[in-house]
Amino acid sequence: MRFTSIASGSSGNCTYIGSDNTHILIDAGVSKKRIEEGLNGLDLTLSDIDAIFVTHEHVDHIAALHTILKKYDIPIYATNGTIEGIRNSDKKCEMINSQFIPVQVDKEVSVGDMILNPMTISHDANEPCGYRVYCGGKKIGVATDLGCYTDYTVESLKGCDALLLEANHDVRMLQTGPYPYQLKRRILGDLGHLSNEKSGELLCKLLHDNIKGIFLGHLSKENNLPELAFETVRVEVEMGDNPYHGNDFKIMVAERSTLSPVLQF
Repeated sequence: MRFTSIASGSSGNCTYIGSDNTHILIDAGVSKKRIEEGLNGLDLTLSDIDAIFVTHEHVDHIAALHTILKKYDIPIYATNGTIEGIRNSDKKCEMINSQFIPVQVDKEVSVGDMILNPMTISHDANEPCGYRVYCGGKKIGVATDLGCYTDYTVESLKGCDALLLEANHDVRMLQTGPYPYQLKRRILGDLGHLSNEKSGELLCKLLHDNIKGIFLGHLSKENNLPELAFETVRVEVEMGDNPYHGNDFKIMVAERSTLSPVLQF
């Protein structure tokens, strides 16, 4: 399996997961051109993509869907709430009649040699979800855009061989930054985004001896820094109630607009 981020940040998100036989994207929130460039870096094209799984209907997760669907007959999987949200937000009605395939949280769906299992996340969207992807005895978890995590989140992501976890903002940068009060309140709320500290806390509950790598994703351009996100999460692991040290694992910040390193296993 290969696992990487084509783009990750508050301005757009797209994740690639693939085996020898099956290739999927999770979200398509950057331009079609940017997605094609990322896939080219993996020696792939959009013609190779078997499915796109959408986490929720916010534009930084669906921006390229309409242009992709114009040219490619790629199945789009999402929850019913997300499908409704996409269609309601489609001002030009370009996706109204597209063939979306509904998924339900905690119910598995197969694509090629992969099994995907959506999980509930806490975010201010219609019916948002994260995804767990299984293939060849391996498990990958993708969980961004969650304002908080619960025991359910931890149980859902336990045992992953690799993870993409949100580390959206530094709380102090957000609080003292230029955002309006209501937007700050939204981001900090339980339906907003996970801070660096909370991301590190969650990671501490998910670490195990055989985990191959962790991407920190969906960083805010205005309220975070890659170095700050990395160091905050590393310190949380170092100081947390777990047997590990911060440098025991490959922790990487997903690139905002270029292909990240590829985890292969």
